[in-house]
Amino acid sequence: QVQLVESGGGLVQAGDSLRLSCAASGRTFSSHVMGWFRQAPGNEREFVSAINWPDWNTYYADSVKGRFTISRNNAKKTLYLQMNSLKPEDTAVYYCAAAGFGATVTPQRMGVADEYDYWGQGTQVTVSS
Repeated sequence: QVQLVESGGGLVQAGDSLRLSCAASGRTFSSHVMGWFRQAPGNEREFVSAINWPDWNTYYADSVKGRFTISRNNAKKTLYLQMNSLKPEDTAVYYCAAAGFGATVTPQRMGVADEYDYWGQGTQVTVSS
């Protein structure tokens, strides 16, 4: 069982940066595919970014590519999302997610929410214009 707790959200202006963190419980963090999703009011949850294991390859939605960077510190059991050049359309609740222990997720399915078994409670990011 993995518990995930996000932090780092807030209210910023367009062009600003934020770094989200996701602290994980348990001993198996390094053996989970980890991802970030977001959900804006009235919209469905959408994929933002993911990082694989054990190759640590990263994946991004087109809308954030070049602006967001996902990373993980396995020793600290923490996932990060560095968000630069924020836009008002980035406003959403951001969720951290983990696939099952040792699970393999193909690159084509990295953005599919059903591949992830564990979810955090979310952290609000609001970008004003």
